[in-house]
Amino acid sequence: MALTVKSTCDQALLEAEHELWRTTFSYIKSMALKSALDLRLADAIHHHGGAATLPQIVARATVHPSKIPCLRRLMRTLTVSGVFSVVQQQDVVYPATSLNNGTCNGGGAEPLYALTPVSRLLVGSRNLASIITMLLSPNFVTPFLGIGAWFEHSLPDPCIFTQTHGEALWKMADHDATFDALINDAMVSDSCFIMDIAIRECGEVFQGISSLMDVGGGLGAAAQAISKAFPRLECTVMDLGHVVAKAPAGTDVKYVAGDMFESIPPADAVFLKWVLHDWGHEDCVKILKNCKKSIPPREKGGKVIIIDIVIGAGPSHVNHQELQSMFDLYIMIVDGIERDEQEWEKIFLEAGFSGYKIIPVLGFRSIIEVYP
Repeated sequence: MALTVKSTCDQALLEAEHELWRTTFSYIKSMALKSALDLRLADAIHHHGGAATLPQIVARATVHPSKIPCLRRLMRTLTVSGVFSVVQQQDVVYPATSLNNGTCNGGGAEPLYALTPVSRLLVGSRNLASIITMLLSPNFVTPFLGIGAWFEHSLPDPCIFTQTHGEALWKMADHDATFDALINDAMVSDSCFIMDIAIRECGEVFQGISSLMDVGGGLGAAAQAISKAFPRLECTVMDLGHVVAKAPAGTDVKYVAGDMFESIPPADAVFLKWVLHDWGHEDCVKILKNCKKSIPPREKGGKVIIIDIVIGAGPSHVNHQELQSMFDLYIMIVDGIERDEQEWEKIFLEAGFSGYKIIPVLGFRSIIEVYP
């Protein structure tokens, strides 16, 4: 006979305790995902056609034999959290030195772990493994351990990245080639993923223009996707000199070194993907004023195309709202900010633009057309 808590008050206390523990242990979920990336568990399952037993996974993963029982526990967490699933049980016979660490010599039901929509985003040619690897790397995680101390100091104050590492993120990228590659690979993986969807869902924003300047476009993955979809559109990436120096060769996209705070080369449209959320209000106004100088008037098709978060836009369910709010807290790592429509509108008007259109078709992000 099942027993239940008799007191409604006690039940409420236990539910509150549950939520407190669940929130506290959220980092365990993140670190479990990080370990799956480090061990290439999704790749191992993908190698076997999308479903594999633990012995098959271990055969392609760098797991020490003594840790195999612990790997079962990791897989359980990753399964409960939706990264993987168990699609069936498969009977196997364990040798004395196998997965049960020599404790089971008989037959048993071996779980068959399968990729889910979440883990399928970690494999294949257009996967998000690189950007998730960056976000879960020590350089990006450690600063948040000191966010409480950061709040105790008055502004202006170093961002939490600088507080932790002693230098700004972009300065570190300038002299640390490994860290710079981590960032560039992350941005490429995100652009390859999101631009395919942006072009399918809202390709009309790129129609009717003959030239596009991708400002802060890194290695040009977004511009390359746009150029491939619209071959008659001349796409150019503008970024800092050390970034452009690493640009890939043999593409239809052009590259030019420059500083968006100084000037932007002329084009029919300027494209800003995940750029403005790194900067405060006044810097965004300055960047957009330079954008406005570089494009033709609205009646001649001039515009700025932005991909960024608009808090409150898009789906209304709580998971969507939670992610947008967490991104807003996260971007404090570089003193950035995620904005709602009113905050975006204020920036656009101060920069001298006449209007804008928000198109919430990219999940937690939106496309924004801004007109001079």
